[in-house]
Amino acid sequence: AGRTVRVSGLPADLPPDRVADKLTIHFLRSRNGGGEIAEVRVLPAGSGPCALVTFEALEVAQRVLRARSHVLSVEGKEYPLEVTAHAAELSPDEVAR
Repeated sequence: AGRTVRVSGLPADLPPDRVADKLTIHFLRSRNGGGEIAEVRVLPAGSGPCALVTFEALEVAQRVLRARSHVLSVEGKEYPLEVTAHAAELSPDEVAR
């Protein structure tokens, strides 16, 4: 627990697998506080697309959360990302969104 972060502010017009690839590249880079990634899961767009990124190490997730800003660059456009700690268990009303 604690190794997963929730990422929102993703481009809505890209296919989920492409978003996952872009997030993987972004969060592997040490300049973004990143490191080895266990899993990237793009969630179905309910209240806007978001993803869960699980890192191999807790320290990496903590570094990513401490980083000042994350901006995803896709085809010349920049998307400011919001990165927050992910609660291990989703509450039923979160799942319904």
